[in-house]
Amino acid sequence: MQEKPDKVGPDGKSLFIPAGKAKRRPEAIADLMKDFIRSQNLAPGSRLPQERELIDRFKAAKGTVRAAMKALETQGLIFTRSGPGGGAFVAAPSAQHAMELLATHFFFDPPSLSDIYAIRKALEPEVAALLAGRMTAQQLALLESTILIYDHPPTDSKERYRQRVAELDFHSQLAQLSPNPLLGFLCGLMHNLLRDLPLARQIYADPSPSSREEGLSFQYRLMAALKDGRADDARRIATEHMAFAETYMLARAKTLGP
Repeated sequence: MQEKPDKVGPDGKSLFIPAGKAKRRPEAIADLMKDFIRSQNLAPGSRLPQERELIDRFKAAKGTVRAAMKALETQGLIFTRSGPGGGAFVAAPSAQHAMELLATHFFFDPPSLSDIYAIRKALEPEVAALLAGRMTAQQLALLESTILIYDHPPTDSKERYRQRVAELDFHSQLAQLSPNPLLGFLCGLMHNLLRDLPLARQIYADPSPSSREEGLSFQYRLMAALKDGRADDARRIATEHMAFAETYMLARAKTLGP
């Protein structure tokens, strides 16, 4: 009998599994494996039990266990190694891998620039406020070295594009340092969506005069507030910067056309 497709919303997307709806067997086994990893306090690099033991433990067929393992491998939670000493091992999921998986969700229906900047305007000022007075000299030096990439006019189109992406790197570095890891992750996801968005890439490559000088002014002011521990000023400057960046990006998008 052919399995019925999941019921989803009118736009064809499902954001969650409703209460009372049973998960597919491989998904349920994958959840049990996650619970096992937690309960056994298995750290990254720890070996998982052999397939036969997993089959017996979860009372599942070989194909179901393998499908569950494949799902966990795709999620970046385990990795497999063949040959002597091989097997399945717990992995340390990377934020970049998680963001790539999430970005795939938007592959055929990418968010608009306005969608992305709505999130950036709401979240990035809070990251700045949290980091004010909490950054080390090494972390501040990393931001300053990034600014050096675009603190001068570009000499050609390749450098221009590299500079525009480096401006985004500045904000990604702040997001990565956020004391609130979820807040930082969401900001980093917005940055990655921008890096992959065809319209944003087109704007970054546009030879027309850019907002580099204005952006630098905001970033220098933000750096000063971060160094001095002025959280309110850091939040205000970041808010102004995001509003300016949104206005610039939307204006450039109109000139470039569809």
